This record gives sequence, structure tokens and C-alpha cells, in this order.
Amino acid sequence: MGLQSTSSIALSGMQAAMQRLGSASHNVANLGTDGFRREIASAQTQPGGGVFVTLSTAAEAGNALADDVVAQRVALYEFKANMQTFKTEQEMLGSLLDLRA
Repeated sequence: MGLQSTSSIALSGMQAAMQRLGSASHNVANLGTDGFRREIASAQTQPGGGVFVTLSTAAEAGNALADDVVAQRVALYEFKANMQTFKTEQEMLGSLLDLRA
């Protein structure tokens, strides 16, 4: 498999960040639910570039509010960083096209 484009890699990073944010938000929303088992989001790199997230359920019931709040902030920063990468690649492509025209 060949390398993916920078924009494809950045898009997969944004999708992964959204999944991680959704998982952490789900955990916070269910803090008071008796017997609730947290979702755990794990990111893995893809061959050739990019990332994907797998969700699993914690073995035991309970919450980890601090972990989930931090995970939400990290997911936000991950999304912003990947968005900036995507925007930069698009700007560079536009500049290249301007030079070639």
C-alpha cells in the first residue's frame, strides 16, 4: 500500500479525534448511571499513514471523570492540529497550482 496524501492522513486524524471526544463525552454523560462501564478509545496507526480508533468497554463499572475531561481536551487539540495540517496542505496545493498556471 502506498502512502496516503497529507489531507487523507489529516482527515483520518480529525475523525479519530471526533471518536475519542465522543467516547469521553459519553463517559461523562453517564457518570451517574449505576453499573455503567466506561468506553475506552484506543488509537492505532494505519499502514501508509493515518489513524483509526477502536472502542472497547471497561472490564469494571466505575467512572474516571478526570481522565475523561482530559481526554476531551486532548481530542480537541488533536482535531485542531489535524485541521491546521489539512488547511496548510490545501494552501500549498493552491500555491503550486498558481505557480504552474
